[in-house]
Amino acid sequence: MLESDVFKRRVTSGQEISPALYNLTIGLCLLWGFSVNWFLVVNIDPQTLWAINPWVFFIGYFASCLAGVWLFNESKKPIVSFIGYNLVVVPFGLIVNMVVAQYNEALVVEAIRLTASVTLIMMLLGSMYPKFFQRIAGALSIALLAVIVVELFQIFVLGIHHEWIDWAVAVIFCGYIGYDWGRANQIPKTLDNAVDSAAALYMDIINLFLRILRILGRKQ
Repeated sequence: MLESDVFKRRVTSGQEISPALYNLTIGLCLLWGFSVNWFLVVNIDPQTLWAINPWVFFIGYFASCLAGVWLFNESKKPIVSFIGYNLVVVPFGLIVNMVVAQYNEALVVEAIRLTASVTLIMMLLGSMYPKFFQRIAGALSIALLAVIVVELFQIFVLGIHHEWIDWAVAVIFCGYIGYDWGRANQIPKTLDNAVDSAAALYMDIINLFLRILRILGRKQ
């Protein structure tokens, strides 16, 4: 998991904005990220991506994501943070492209609908009960690490993949969406923090979407 330290910020030298504009900026940044993903899915043939050497692809993927996270973590300028955000959005979008190509359009639309609904619910709960999500944060981190280790062991050692893993990861990222949304509204409300918060939430939401898609794909 690519970790952001944006939610640890308690002071700022930037100009604060209204809560409404702050949350609107987060929403617009998320919409931009999902629009970029949609553009990549529509305009890039996934077979082209599969033809790339796997080592080259994944080294480029992690290099871009790490560079993006570093940029929006370290920068105090919204435009620089937005560039870092896009360095995360594009490689994630390429992965999404390769995954959704395996499913029919109706299933992908249903996964998008469910992800959007769950995200809105978790954001609402994160706003209403921020202290609850703070209390379970440690459990979420431990659970995610444990599930990742079990999943990798199953795939690379046992050559299997149980459905409960996808359900577990989906539930964990639901918790992270509520937790990160609550934290996003507890830090100084600047444009830069709005962009950085959107980047962290984007990664939560995309991970949730991919797991929901896999769950629905098995049910088909």
